[in-house]
Amino acid sequence: MSDPTSRLEIRNVTRRFGGRAVVDDVSLSVMPGQVTCLLGPSGCGKSTTLRIIAGVDMQDEGEILIDGRLVCDTVFRVPPEQRSVGLMFQDFALFPHLTVIENVAFGLTGRGAAKRARAEEMLRRVEMQHFAEDYPHQLSGGEQQRVALARALAPRPGIMLMDEPFSGLDNRLRDEIRDETLSVLKEEGAAVLLVTHEPDEAMRMADEIALMRDGRIVQHGAPYNIYNAPVDRAAAGFFSDINVIRGTVHGLLTETAFGAFMTPAQPDGTDVEIIIRPQHLKIEFDRNGQPPRPTPENGVPARATVDRARFMGSESLVEFRMEFDGSILKATVPGVFLPRPGTPMWLMIRRDRCFVFPVDAAAA
Repeated sequence: MSDPTSRLEIRNVTRRFGGRAVVDDVSLSVMPGQVTCLLGPSGCGKSTTLRIIAGVDMQDEGEILIDGRLVCDTVFRVPPEQRSVGLMFQDFALFPHLTVIENVAFGLTGRGAAKRARAEEMLRRVEMQHFAEDYPHQLSGGEQQRVALARALAPRPGIMLMDEPFSGLDNRLRDEIRDETLSVLKEEGAAVLLVTHEPDEAMRMADEIALMRDGRIVQHGAPYNIYNAPVDRAAAGFFSDINVIRGTVHGLLTETAFGAFMTPAQPDGTDVEIIIRPQHLKIEFDRNGQPPRPTPENGVPARATVDRARFMGSESLVEFRMEFDGSILKATVPGVFLPRPGTPMWLMIRRDRCFVFPVDAAAA
């Protein structure tokens, strides 16, 4: 039985091309007023999933339901125009021969006066009312994006599908336009499914993130949980740079330069990777070779020398060569911190910010 509160429900959808599953047994629900991001690298099946929901492609297995009503399976199919779905793509797809207000009114039904009134209302919502009689080529990229949003929302769709809609904007505009778009979407109460390959965008906009890889959803949840409890090394690395410390389990422990790590979930002889993000390495100056005291929070200090340091704008990135095994670990420090190469230092790591995974033999 479908979830009665779901606006959009995807059940076990699979799509194959040439015998390969591009979308592989995907299930997902999106509630009214909720923004869910399909996040993943190019080619992982995100856009194909969106096309199936929109009705421009058809799955080989599974079902799509809108407001509890079946709109397509492998036999039955409601036409795209009858699904109450709004679409926004990265090229905006505005009609060049129509004015702004004509573009927004294009998909509306009813009498001319009512259509124009609704188009004017939506242009006011996106602060584009003063450009109503202009043509798309007279607008900037950010202005065109606002018009595309107004056009998509004008028919009051229950579901909004967005495929990389901000990728054509320059960095200066992108954050501003994303925030404005999110505000309008929330006010309209549509269920939003946003496709993106940018983790920052997903974290900024989403109520929930569905992380896709090789056609499958490998992790699904709130942004905080996805970031702080990744399902595997690849999931952790998708959101930020990571450091990888390798070791082998012996007697429920894994020895590293930072002391022994408890690894009770792994059997003896298992090769493991301890993952920690650069911002969770703590740097201490070397004082005549004397290490800082170990703490329960940060464990045992490990000696390293600076390999390279770079200022990145709001923070500095320092690369260290570990005395223990010659490996390189990265640390980020707020502001300007540029020690010279060869400077000896001590590193400590936040134990509560580490993730331990068995080595994936296929990826090794």
